Amino acid sequence: VMNVITIEDYKSTYWPKLDSAIDQLLTQSPGDYIPISYEQIYSCVYKCVCQQHSEQMYSDLIKKITNHLERVSKELQASPPDLYIERFNVALGQYMGALQSIVPLFIYMNKFYIETKLNRDLKDDLIKLFTEHVAEKHIYNLMPLLLEAQSTPFQITPSTMANIVKGLYTLRPEWVQMAPALFSKFIPNILPPAVESELHEYAAQDQKLQRELIQNGFTR
Repeated sequence: VMNVITIEDYKSTYWPKLDSAIDQLLTQSPGDYIPISYEQIYSCVYKCVCQQHSEQMYSDLIKKITNHLERVSKELQASPPDLYIERFNVALGQYMGALQSIVPLFIYMNKFYIETKLNRDLKDDLIKLFTEHVAEKHIYNLMPLLLEAQSTPFQITPSTMANIVKGLYTLRPEWVQMAPALFSKFIPNILPPAVESELHEYAAQDQKLQRELIQNGFTR
């Protein structure tokens, strides 16, 4: 029989374990070995889900990751232009890498709470957090630098460029319209043959994007 886990137990014992594991996963460098017991964390999540703490756990997880991403965004804002692309690439890579561990650890919460009660998916939710708290805030600084780097050989490595462009496309496919030629170098078939009935829609989207870009100081 499973011991009852009160909300106090959850806050004082269970969440702190999860909290420190998430910290390590979010801040590790690729290839680091982290001394956390996946089995222990997995079982911790399982017990909390069985004892009806899913909603609290989900809320804590989202808050924790949001705070982390807001710090990441501030650090990026303070980056000089010559390091900006590289640092954005590291932040994106580190976060996506962390999700590969975080999402499986919370598989029970995803299955029995997020999918069933919220009709969503944990991985999608966490990717959306990066889009909202980091990528959206930096896209208007990043794009001109990427376009400039693209026209200056050896300014950044092709793999960095490929990672960022593919990453941005995954986060928000419509960002393609900001630099179709750049995106089409790394993503096949993204310049589709336009369907006539959709042309006015494309034009409207395009004008909206142009306006947003100009508002954000992005000149043609």
